Amino acid sequence: MFEGFVEERRAGEGVTLRLRRGGEGPPLLLLHGNPQTHAMWNRVAPELAKRFTVICPDLRGYGFSDKPSPSEDHAAYAKRAMAADMLALMRGLGFPEFQVVAHDRGARVAHRLALDAPQAVQRLCVMDIVPTLHHFETADMDFAMGYHHWFFLAQPHPKPERMILRDVEDWFASHTTRGQGDVFTCEARADYVAALHQPGTVMGICEDYRASASIDLVHDRTSRAAGQKVECPLLALWGAKGKIAVWYDALAVWRDYANGPVSGHSVNSGHYLAEEAPEEVLTALEGFLAR
Repeated sequence: MFEGFVEERRAGEGVTLRLRRGGEGPPLLLLHGNPQTHAMWNRVAPELAKRFTVICPDLRGYGFSDKPSPSEDHAAYAKRAMAADMLALMRGLGFPEFQVVAHDRGARVAHRLALDAPQAVQRLCVMDIVPTLHHFETADMDFAMGYHHWFFLAQPHPKPERMILRDVEDWFASHTTRGQGDVFTCEARADYVAALHQPGTVMGICEDYRASASIDLVHDRTSRAAGQKVECPLLALWGAKGKIAVWYDALAVWRDYANGPVSGHSVNSGHYLAEEAPEEVLTALEGFLAR
């Protein structure tokens, strides 16, 4: 995976992050989802590296990046803290401004990053999400049944961790197949599973979801009350076989959270767009990212 990329560890905001970096050109930050690592970009990053300097980190709490201890307020896993990592990382690499492509949990980090550092984020692509606040404020039985893991993982520490760690690989398989089978390359899947066996990874995942159900909502409501919206151009992509297409008018939702232009469409995939339909994702990004 990632031919021509270097693997390294660099500083975030008080944590050390594992990442891969490669290519030349304008800086492009790629952020992964749950329960994955930066390896999810293995089918698109090498192609993007022909035109961009591509930086693919593991989020704090995930992969082989640092995993802060849990806390009652979950502040170490607030999307604001995760976004601050990305801003520190990119500045440390000499990139005060950059474009972002992000999936799932990483897209929630990227959304917060665009709100907290609008001067840094030039363009933003979010994959298979609508804003966290919209999810919770419009949640119904279909959402609770379809995204039941949101409520399980957000239960108090260490209850979900104990249940998952009894057979972490079985949990991974049941969580990621979503009725469509295994869509990952062998190499990426091995990286995900190896990361789950690292001390603290399952805790980090749970803290991420606990933060989304608590402190992140406080930050999101504060931003909304202040009139903060995404200012840069935004591209929303979602899987045609997934839940976003069923539950939401994704573009209409994102336009409520953005002042800049919003575009997007579905991709012929389930939840894991960049791994199930890499060519479609690359085509969409070709028409969106600035060079």
